[in-house]
Amino acid sequence: MGEKSEVIIRLGGILDVTGEVITMWIILAIVALLSFLVTRNMKERPGKFQNMIETGVEYLDNFFSGIIGKHHARKYFFFLGSLFVFIIVANYTGLIPGVGMTDYIKAPTASLSVTLGLGIVTFFFLQIAGLRVGVKHYFKRFISPIAIMLPLLILDEFIKPASLALRLFGNVFGEETVLHNLYDLLPIGVPVIMMVLSILFCAIQAVVYTMLVSIYLEEAIEE
Repeated sequence: MGEKSEVIIRLGGILDVTGEVITMWIILAIVALLSFLVTRNMKERPGKFQNMIETGVEYLDNFFSGIIGKHHARKYFFFLGSLFVFIIVANYTGLIPGVGMTDYIKAPTASLSVTLGLGIVTFFFLQIAGLRVGVKHYFKRFISPIAIMLPLLILDEFIKPASLALRLFGNVFGEETVLHNLYDLLPIGVPVIMMVLSILFCAIQAVVYTMLVSIYLEEAIEE
């Protein structure tokens, strides 16, 4: 959120646990539980639940493959897929009635600290992926096509995660703010329409974020 988050728990006097952190823990626990339930008893003829999850995984695999190729999509699916699932679930928590109205449960992606955290994780992921291709390749791309581009290309590496974080935060926080204001002004009718649009909007934000990360990854590992 744009305003200061209330500290719910202080661990060891150094770690502040806010409503966004609690919601993240809940999301991670739910996703981990669902992953366990799906994978513990895989069947050649999947049931409805397994079939639904496999369809989602196949969609994501095709989506990332269209950007970075099948080989790299499979290689980095663990990160890109996890990123997409976390963001879309975090976005949708903001649509649950009562979320955001209390300090204990808040949509994580409506907090700048959370989106900045995602940006930082993305930054290190891109650097590690580039280094795994080769140290020579990693440093060479900062002086291509000419060495004078070095300062700008280094700066660009830091701008990418910052822009991702600010874009995600601004869009989700702005959408929640508009929805709450409309509810205060017109509690009947209009908020329902906005809620329907928000379902699509939240999915689009997850797609855009992971699509941009995939593009940046393709630039980092391109030989």
